[in-house]
Amino acid sequence: METKKSKYDTNPLDPEVERKADESWGESAGGGDTQQVQGTTRQVGDPPPSWPPAPNPNESARKNVYSEAPTRRYDNPPLDAPYPSVFIPPTYAPPPAPYQQPQPPRSAYQNPMGFSHPERPVAGIGVPEKWALMMAYAPYVGIVVSLLELFLVPRKEVKVRFHAAQALALHIAFLVIGTIFSGINLIGGGNLGRGLFDVGSTVFLVISMIRVWKGQPHGIAPLTEPAKWFNDHIEPRNQA
Repeated sequence: METKKSKYDTNPLDPEVERKADESWGESAGGGDTQQVQGTTRQVGDPPPSWPPAPNPNESARKNVYSEAPTRRYDNPPLDAPYPSVFIPPTYAPPPAPYQQPQPPRSAYQNPMGFSHPERPVAGIGVPEKWALMMAYAPYVGIVVSLLELFLVPRKEVKVRFHAAQALALHIAFLVIGTIFSGINLIGGGNLGRGLFDVGSTVFLVISMIRVWKGQPHGIAPLTEPAKWFNDHIEPRNQA
């Protein structure tokens, strides 16, 4: 006989649900009690356990204290740490040093320097160094002075021999160019070109004398090879 239900009976479950569940999962269905899961818990995605069990890398990392990140002090944060507070200025890394390309060694002909001891007597001639350097560029007499210095000054006097060879090449260049201007004046009739060249060459020689007197570097790039040739081929009388 069906049980009469009142209007307050709102149980939506089937009254046969208990019996049906017992038939499906109870002892009558051969289910019995729920069995307890045994064994260690493993992470999802790990391979199934084997015998002997394979070492777990996570467990090895936990046992190795050196595999963990080192402890750092909070009062000394790393440079890439976020800005901690508006009251504490941030720490910036120092700017990288600008790259400087290494320079090859430069010889006396590429980097002629002034004298370091102006009153030191030059070996072979006994003249103070600043006078030996300056007189080689003197107008008219400089060609003779430079030749004497190359013949008398030993090779250990690098600066003196460099300026003597350069001054000799400069005087010879002025003589050659002046001769060309003289020939042009004879053909064309006039002395304006030769006169202007003589004034310009004299001014240049005076400027050269002033520069070497002050100890300033003075190298004339077009005369590098001729000056080196004179220095190499004119052997000094005193080799000491």
